[in-house]
Amino acid sequence: MKDPKWLKHYPADVNADVQIEERSLSELLDAAVNRFDSDISLEYNRDQWSYREVQQIADRLAGCLFQQGFKKGDRLSIMLPNCPQYIFSAFAVFKIGGIVVQTNPMYVERELEHQLNDTKAEFIICHHSVYERVKNVQDRTYLKNIIVVKENEETVIDESDIFFEDFLNTYVAEPPEVQIDPTEDIAVLQYTGGTTGEPKGVMLTHQNFINQIEQYYEYLFKQMDSQEDLNRVVLSFLPLFHIFGFANVTMFGFKFGYKQILLPRFEVETVLNFIKEDPPFIFYGVPTMFTAMLNYPNVESFGVEKINGFFCGSSPMPLELYEKFKKLMDKDAFLSDGYGLSEATSGTISNPYSRLKVGSIGLPIPRTEAKIAIETDHGMEDAPVGAEGEILVRGPQLMKGYWNKPEETEATLKDGWLHTGDIGYMDEEGYFYIVDRKKDIIIASGYNVYPREIEEVIYQIPEVREVIVIGLPDEYRGEIVKAFVSLTEGQKATEEEITRFCRNNLAAYKIPRIVEFREELPKSSVGKLLKKELRNQELKKIKSN
Repeated sequence: MKDPKWLKHYPADVNADVQIEERSLSELLDAAVNRFDSDISLEYNRDQWSYREVQQIADRLAGCLFQQGFKKGDRLSIMLPNCPQYIFSAFAVFKIGGIVVQTNPMYVERELEHQLNDTKAEFIICHHSVYERVKNVQDRTYLKNIIVVKENEETVIDESDIFFEDFLNTYVAEPPEVQIDPTEDIAVLQYTGGTTGEPKGVMLTHQNFINQIEQYYEYLFKQMDSQEDLNRVVLSFLPLFHIFGFANVTMFGFKFGYKQILLPRFEVETVLNFIKEDPPFIFYGVPTMFTAMLNYPNVESFGVEKINGFFCGSSPMPLELYEKFKKLMDKDAFLSDGYGLSEATSGTISNPYSRLKVGSIGLPIPRTEAKIAIETDHGMEDAPVGAEGEILVRGPQLMKGYWNKPEETEATLKDGWLHTGDIGYMDEEGYFYIVDRKKDIIIASGYNVYPREIEEVIYQIPEVREVIVIGLPDEYRGEIVKAFVSLTEGQKATEEEITRFCRNNLAAYKIPRIVEFREELPKSSVGKLLKKELRNQELKKIKSN
């Protein structure tokens, strides 16, 4: 791709072709210790660990795992909320050349059993709160070693299993040096619904993470790194088992040298109190979290304006939410909306801090290309500027493939391009925009309807907090549009008011035929609104009637 349009809009100090050295994630930790040493790396429940202490514990744990038979290429499942043991465990696995299996602590037994059997993991480090679920599926999986992190002295486990601290005490000697090929050796299996089909393990190499870290450092953080008065603190509440939290917050922290205050979950009052006590230099979140803060009583009194920048990921920030939240921020602070996927180690496209375009997901980050493609009789062809089509991305952060799924890999990665399944367009300056998911298109009376467009309109209604729009089967129209709306606490609105507003802002065929109010809309562990889950619920109701 010659002379991409977006390069002329990069900040002046950003090198689009930044050179990135090959190294493992263990070497990332080594470099962090050499630079930051006794600086605080992690904080949890007011306890703190320096960068050197993180390395010492991780090395000790690596030795214990090796003694127990864990070796290069083996898989270890981590089923923990955000806590220091998660990070110790990940770096221990990386040191031996093993593979971290990211396991959601909210998995029910069926989901856990599927993932453990898919990876054939023989080791798991889990939280005491999920121990019973792990134990119940053990006999139906390959699990041989269960290591339990307890935060409750009353926790009782089987004598064949062991507590994390007791396991560390089995240490005898360091494991041998393991040769790691950063570009080939898998570091993490990140499970995702992917662009199609059932959950599958995204194979991310050591170098995928290194590339992602260096790309974002060059694009958004390099300038800040030279600021002596920068308060290098980050609140880490985005789940570590999710790629956004693991790659862009935690692993990036070992490049930038900030103190991560680990929180098991996002609780708006807790987060705001931490901001008031010690304002982080940057805030990572998803739209629902920004909404929660915006609607919290007297939010102006918590010092949100002291934060240097805000980074919104997982799903695009609605325009109305962006405009409202900007009023809380310092005039010199930036709010960058980005776009990524597990298949791309999280990030691919992001707004630059110097020239954000409201409503856009931004420009491809350094060493990354993106384009819009349209399916024709001759195959996928590049779309002209402004035309809608599927977003394709290419760069060194793209996955190696899906674990044990060569056909799905081949269908998603073609000629080096990742077919994202997202519909969007590029403007004349090279900024990209999301229209909707390819599979979320509603076809009503022969017209293509994109739910996100309708959601953006409904978000402009002051009383609305969150909205999900889906298509439901209809004998006459093929599909009809239904909107699920949750209102800001204490506010009121009627179905007639919602549809009237839509009628004033949308073509007739886009107006929701049904509006249903709910106190809460379903969300994932990272706070992303679950459109697919809601649609499945509705389809079950239709079938049962």
